[in-house]
Amino acid sequence: MQAATFWRTVTMDYADLLEQTLRVLEKADAHYCVIGGQAVNAYAEPVVSLDLDLALAPGEIERLGALFGPPIRIERFEHSVNLSAPDSDLRIQFQVDPRYHGFPARAEVREVLGHRLPVARLEDVLRGKVWAASDPSRRASKRQKDLADIARLLEEHPELREMVPQAILQRLIE
Repeated sequence: MQAATFWRTVTMDYADLLEQTLRVLEKADAHYCVIGGQAVNAYAEPVVSLDLDLALAPGEIERLGALFGPPIRIERFEHSVNLSAPDSDLRIQFQVDPRYHGFPARAEVREVLGHRLPVARLEDVLRGKVWAASDPSRRASKRQKDLADIARLLEEHPELREMVPQAILQRLIE
């Protein structure tokens, strides 16, 4: 089974939300990159996730928002814009937190979900995971997943250990 077929099956993405989103991004020549768990999957042993997190360059969300029409549903939050669709368990989140604005410019094309997509640089992926794991406003279960993602990255790339704050390293060995 090819990765794209596996992903569509696991996410039950009968609405083809992933394909529709990628078409809009390509047609708009959007400046974005994959971050979060799927970016970790591009650099470490992959795990299954129903989420696809993307960082956008400044100004992109305003330009792209109007390109997504029904049945795609758009929800705006303080630091993200989330896409969903009926008949899809896939969750796509455009991260608009200013800390991520530089990530797309440094991205490199890698294999993600059976597609060649721009993925944040390894160091940026780790940086984003450290921010997420350190955010007390995130649900505890999400912070635990972020810690697991950091551990996966450090197992594959131990040279990055110095980028991780001691408080997080301590939580990894508890």
